[in-house]
Amino acid sequence: MDSSSLRGLLDEHADLERRLADPAVHADQAQARKLGRRYAELTPVVRAIGELEAARSDLEAARELAGEDPAFEAEAAELAERVPELEQRLTELLLPRDPYDGSDVVMEIKSGEGGEESALFAGDLLRMYLRYAERHGWQVEVLDQVDSDLGGYKDATVSIKSRKAEADGVWSRLKFEGGVHRVQRVPATESQGRIHTSAAGVLIYPEPEEVEIEIDPNDLRIDVFRSSGPGGQSVNTTDSAVRITHVPTGIVVSCQNEKSQIQNRARALQVLQARLQAIAEEEAASKAADARRSQVRTVDRSERVRTYNFPENRISDHRVNYKAYNLDQVLDGELDGVLDALVAADRAERLAEHAG
Repeated sequence: MDSSSLRGLLDEHADLERRLADPAVHADQAQARKLGRRYAELTPVVRAIGELEAARSDLEAARELAGEDPAFEAEAAELAERVPELEQRLTELLLPRDPYDGSDVVMEIKSGEGGEESALFAGDLLRMYLRYAERHGWQVEVLDQVDSDLGGYKDATVSIKSRKAEADGVWSRLKFEGGVHRVQRVPATESQGRIHTSAAGVLIYPEPEEVEIEIDPNDLRIDVFRSSGPGGQSVNTTDSAVRITHVPTGIVVSCQNEKSQIQNRARALQVLQARLQAIAEEEAASKAADARRSQVRTVDRSERVRTYNFPENRISDHRVNYKAYNLDQVLDGELDGVLDALVAADRAERLAEHAG
C-alpha cells in the first residue's frame, strides 16, 4: 500500500477516535459499536505503521552514526533485521479482511447418524463451545434445544456475542467450525465395550446487526406451541414457543427460551435472517468463483472436518493436518490450539494470493 493510502488510514483512525470521544455518538449504541469495531480494526495497523516509521528513522540514524563510530554498527544491523519484520507484519495487517470477523454468531449443533450416541456427542460439542465462550468472556444465549432421552441434544441453537466491540470478534475465532464433527469412542449405550464412530453437524453464521435481507411475510408459516423440557415435558402453560418455516427454502427455526411469544418470534426471525443472509452470500461467492471466500464463508456440510478420538485422547483437524493429544482439555474449552492452526492456514493462503 502506498504512503497516501496509509495516511488515509491514519486520518480515518484519528477521526474515529474523535467521534468516539463524543458522548452524543453513544446515544446510538448500534452506530457506536460499529465505529468502535472499525477503530479496533485500525488500531493495530496504526501501531504497526508507527513502529515501522520509527524503525526506519532509527536505522537511517544508526547507519550515519556507524560511519563515525563503529559502536553503532551492531545497532544498525539489528534495526536492519527488524525493519523487514515490521514490513511483513504491516503487510499481513493490510490484507483484505473477512468483513464479518468482528461479528457475533449463531451456531447450530445437530445430532446425526448414531442415535443417542450422536446426541450425547452433540451435547459434548455444545458444552465445549460454551466453555470456550466463557474463557473469552463472551455472552451465550440458548435460543432453542431439543433434548434426547439420555441427556444429549438432538438439536441446539445458541447465540454467542462479544461484550465489547472487537476487530477480531466471535466470528473470527469460530468461523471454521462448520461441518461434520466425528467422534470415535465406546458409547454409553454399548455393553460390549466396542468403539463406535458417530457424528454431529455444526452450522455457524454471522449474526447480522442490521436488516440486510428482506423477508416476505407471505413466505412464512408460523406455528406456536408450549415450551418443553427434557423428554418433552411441558415447562410452560402457555403457547409461547415459536416455530417459523421459510417456505421457499424449507428452513425451519424454533425459539422457546424467551419469556413471551413476541420475544420468541422476534428472536426466531433474527436467526432466520442470519441463515438467509449466509445462504445469499454463499451463492454470491459461488457465482464469483472466489475460492478463498468460498472456503472461509461456506462450509461443505457433508465434509468431515474434525475427529475426536477418545481412546487415544486425540483431536485431528483434517483440513490443516492438525493433530494433538489433549482431547480432554479441548472438550473443556481449550480450543485455541486447533483454532490458531486454522487461522494461520487461512492467513498463509491469503498472503500467497496477495504475493501472486
